[in-house]
Amino acid sequence: MNNQKPRVLKDYEKLSTAIQEQIKLVYPNGYSQNLISFKNKEGKKVSALSFETEDKHYLIRMTIQEAQQIVSDDNDYDEDGILRDDSKEEYEDKYSELDYLSDQIDDED
Repeated sequence: MNNQKPRVLKDYEKLSTAIQEQIKLVYPNGYSQNLISFKNKEGKKVSALSFETEDKHYLIRMTIQEAQQIVSDDNDYDEDGILRDDSKEEYEDKYSELDYLSDQIDDED
């Protein structure tokens, strides 16, 4: 996708519900194994989950432990940390018109 997009560093809890639901479709097997590390503008090491929309590139700040806890606490994921089929189908229907999302889901297959 386009690297010209503004990068937005945000905590998962501060994202809109719609963005959180879309992220689940891109990462149906959880987040912890998909984290990237980088140094922020203060030079501190940060881990984050990368997610792109049509107009923004989100870096969602979380540690491996936080990523695991988010999935563990989320009823859309089963006890093994896999997105439940009913949740997946609901979100696929809800966001089917988003081209950027279908591009990212196809990349993960």
